[in-house]
Amino acid sequence: MRQRLSLVLAGVASVAFLVGTSVAAPPPPAPVQDGPTYVYRVPAPLGQKAQDLLARGFDVLEQRDGDDLFVLGSKDVHAKLAEAGYTGTVESVMAPPRAELKTQGTGVKETYYGGYRTVKAHYAHLDQVAWRYPRLATLVDYGDSWRKTQGAGGHDLKAVCLTKRSPGDCRLTPDARKPRLFVSAQIHAREITTGDMAWRWIDHLTTGYGKDAEVTSLLDTTEIWVVPIANPDGVQIVQSGGDSPKLQRKNANYTNGPKECPTTQDPNAQIGIDLNRNFNAQWGDNGTSADPCSQVYRGPQADSEVETKAVEKLFRSLFPDKRGPGLNDPAAPDTRGMVVTMHAALNVVLLPWGYTTQPSPNDAKLRAMAKDMAQLAGGWEYGQPGELLYTAGGSIDDWVYGELGVPHYTWEIGNWQGDCAGFLPAYSCQDGHWAKVKPMLLYAARKAANPYGG
Repeated sequence: MRQRLSLVLAGVASVAFLVGTSVAAPPPPAPVQDGPTYVYRVPAPLGQKAQDLLARGFDVLEQRDGDDLFVLGSKDVHAKLAEAGYTGTVESVMAPPRAELKTQGTGVKETYYGGYRTVKAHYAHLDQVAWRYPRLATLVDYGDSWRKTQGAGGHDLKAVCLTKRSPGDCRLTPDARKPRLFVSAQIHAREITTGDMAWRWIDHLTTGYGKDAEVTSLLDTTEIWVVPIANPDGVQIVQSGGDSPKLQRKNANYTNGPKECPTTQDPNAQIGIDLNRNFNAQWGDNGTSADPCSQVYRGPQADSEVETKAVEKLFRSLFPDKRGPGLNDPAAPDTRGMVVTMHAALNVVLLPWGYTTQPSPNDAKLRAMAKDMAQLAGGWEYGQPGELLYTAGGSIDDWVYGELGVPHYTWEIGNWQGDCAGFLPAYSCQDGHWAKVKPMLLYAARKAANPYGG
C-alpha cells in the first residue's frame, strides 16, 4: 500500500496544491477548480495523529497510503485542516452533479446510477427468490428501520436464509444443526458496491444449487444468511440522488442534532448515526465523534439505534456465545460460524480487534483465515484496522467477535486507483469486483463449520 494511489471517485479529475502548513500559518488559498466535494490527502501516521484527525470530525475515508489518510470535504475543509495543524494536498475533485434521474424500471428492475438496485428492488428480489426457490430460501423480517418506527416511511429490516431446507433449518435459535455464514452489506449506505455483491451472492447460490457441485454441497450442509441492505433508510437517501448518488454514510435518525446539518461550509455534513460506531463494543472509543453531523457520529449511547439493536438480537438468535467475558478470553475451539460485513473501497481484509492494535486472543487463527481470503482476492492486504488504517470503537467487528466469539471479517471491496475506484464506481465495474469476492465468500462458507480448527 506504499504505492502512490490515484484517488478516483465517480467523475473525478485530479488537481493538487498546497493545503496549509501549521495552525499559525494564514489560511491557504481556495481550490482553483470548483467542485462541491474534494478528496484531501493528509499526512496522518498511524497512532495519535490519525486518531486526532478522526476525533476532530473530518470525513476520513477508509483508505491509507503509507503515512497519508484521505479526507472528503468542501473547498473550505482545506482551511479547517490547516487550523487543526494538518498539512496536505487536494488529491481530486468531484465533478459537478449531472441532471438527476431518480430511478429507472419498477419492482425488481428498479435501478439508479446505471444499474445499482434500489431498496425496493432488493426487497422485491428477496421475495422473488423465496417464491422461485421455496426449498432453499426463507425470508426473515428482523426489525424496522428508524424511519419506519417514526411512521415516516422507512423499511423492514430483511434477511434471507439459504440452505437445502430440512426440519429445523433457518430457525432463530443458536443451537442449529448446520453451521452458519452471515453476510451483510451497505451498513454504510454510500458503499453501493456491497449491495450488488450481496445480490450476486444470493443468485449464485440459488441458481447454482443442483448444477454447481460446490454450491450444492454448501447448501446441503450450511445455512447462508444474507442481509443485502443493513441500512435501508441511508440507502434511500443515497439513491434519491439518481445519477448523482448522495454520499450518505449513516442512518436517517436526526433527533440528536439538527433536522438538517448545515452544509454551507461542509457539504458532507449529514444527519444520522454511524451504525458501525454504535455497537456496544468499546463504544465511544477512538475513531468516533460526539458531533451529530460528523460522519462518524456514534449516537447518544451504545445501541441507541433500532438498526443496531435489531441486528444484535439477530446475531444472538443465530450464534451461541462461545467466548468468556474478559477481553483476553479466547473463543472456544469448537466455535462454529462466520460473519462477513462488506464495505468499500480499499481491497483489504480486516480482523478484530478494531478498537486497539493489541491482538485478539484468537489472533493467530483469525489472521491465518484473513491471509487466505486476501490471497483468494488476488493479493489484498490484511490485518487489524489499527495496523492498516486507524482504530475505532463501537464496530460490528468487535461486537460479533467480542460478544459471541464468532470470527468476524470486514472486507473493503474495491480500490482507489483507476476507473473503477471509490464509493461510486460505474456499474460495469461490478463484474470485476465479483470475480474477487465470489471465491472469498465460498471460502468463508466452507470455514463456518470449524473456523478455529477445534
